[in-house]
Amino acid sequence: MRIMAFDYGTKRIGIAVTDPLQIIATGLDTIHPNQIIEFLKRYLQTEQVERFIVGEPKQMDNTPSQSAPHVKGFVNLLKRTFPDTPIEMLDERFTSKMAIAAIMQSGFKKMDRQNKERVDTISATILLQSWMETSR
Repeated sequence: MRIMAFDYGTKRIGIAVTDPLQIIATGLDTIHPNQIIEFLKRYLQTEQVERFIVGEPKQMDNTPSQSAPHVKGFVNLLKRTFPDTPIEMLDERFTSKMAIAAIMQSGFKKMDRQNKERVDTISATILLQSWMETSR
């Protein structure tokens, strides 16, 4: 079964998944929040997902960030829609900065580096990879 991670934003949600053996985290897609439940319902018809990992937005002093209420609403929506799938929160500080750094180092052209959807998907991948490393 796969593990799926979300980098939630009010404009876009970056999504990453593991392979079925949970060895590698890969960016899956970036979806508008209004479309996420339908996307997940379609995805879960063909793939088994063991748990969801959701990035928890925190400030440097470890307090919730401004986007925390939006993320909480998203988590509640996931719980209501997919009650049998466990959800874990993971500190997402620095994932966007790490994603931008990874894109810069990868040699993408300037236009590709400014693609916010790519940043969100890579952020979700970094979040999932971090969860995999700490859960082992």
